[in-house]
Amino acid sequence: MALRRIIKELKDLQRDPPTSCSAGPVSDDMFHWQATIMGPSDSPYSGGVFLVAIHFPPDYPFKPPKVAFKTKVFHPNINSNGSICLDILKEQWSPALTVSKVLLSVCSLLTDPNPDDPLVPEIAHMDTWFPSSQALVL
Repeated sequence: MALRRIIKELKDLQRDPPTSCSAGPVSDDMFHWQATIMGPSDSPYSGGVFLVAIHFPPDYPFKPPKVAFKTKVFHPNINSNGSICLDILKEQWSPALTVSKVLLSVCSLLTDPNPDDPLVPEIAHMDTWFPSSQALVL
């Protein structure tokens, strides 16, 4: 079932890719993808190109994919290993979600970080890491 779902999502992604994102399998391994995310223009990541690894578990879509940045990112919700603190990749995962929706959520996180649930608290509490951090960090 996982493979059938992954193939369907790949076709959907190729037909209607999310803005500023692309993704697909690495070699012939349908369970291991690489995504490319263009830094959102309304963020400090504008102009950046970010590589993201996506690993689907054998019981996908009942378990979330493992998603991690391969490109180093200075962000309160992404640690130095590339792990992403995003609820839909953990306890809020639903089989109704797709890779496309995950990529959109990751892009949204680049634009709107969540300093209230940081993976890297030191960054979340810095006043200079993000131009509008005064509005984000209390």
